Amino acid sequence: MSGNPVTPIRQMPETVGGQPQAQIWLQPVAAPSILGLYGFAGATFMVAAHMAHWFGGTQTDMVLWPFAAFFGGLAQFLAGMWAYKARDGVATAMHGMWGSFWMAFGILWVLVAAGKVTIPANGAAFPALGFWFIVLAAITWAGTAAASAESSVVTAVLGFLAAGSTVAAIGELAGVQGLRILAGWLFIISAIIAWYAATALMVNASFGRTVMGLGAKPKPAEVQAGIGEPGVLRGQ
Repeated sequence: MSGNPVTPIRQMPETVGGQPQAQIWLQPVAAPSILGLYGFAGATFMVAAHMAHWFGGTQTDMVLWPFAAFFGGLAQFLAGMWAYKARDGVATAMHGMWGSFWMAFGILWVLVAAGKVTIPANGAAFPALGFWFIVLAAITWAGTAAASAESSVVTAVLGFLAAGSTVAAIGELAGVQGLRILAGWLFIISAIIAWYAATALMVNASFGRTVMGLGAKPKPAEVQAGIGEPGVLRGQ
């Protein structure tokens, strides 16, 4: 955010013919999804690479949770809240939900470290965590459908994320290690596309033109600007 004071887009007399008149005020913000997608991409890539057995040992989970909780959790949750100001429903829901998940993931491992929660050994089923992913999958599939009206790139991010959540849910419920690994690969693909999307938003904003495409779907001008809200743009 620039920190500039809020300014009205149109000056009007307070009253016309004795009737009070409305004024519209805008406070432009940078695209919240730049922060949200980078936070998501970083946390998801690190955790998913461990799920896919790219790296890791007995202490890896304890090393990963602070990164996931703050880089992916706090940063993404804040992006979701700023997305309200940008009037972006998909970003608000997806960043807010996944940011909350990553913070909860961090708290889970704090409880594990404190001896309050025991993780099933030897890859056994972990139904409680499986139900986490059921909820994540259901909401992310809904976000994928909504994003299909806005951007093919964001749709791809959410599509692979929803698929990974679905596979992870089954893997945790059934205790199938192969499905956990597959879920890790699907999450990695989602993270890479999310990195591209965040970079595109940042680069396009810096250059003031489209340098990296996001597969944006055209919308009628009256929908983009809002109905009965002249000058108030929606989305990022």
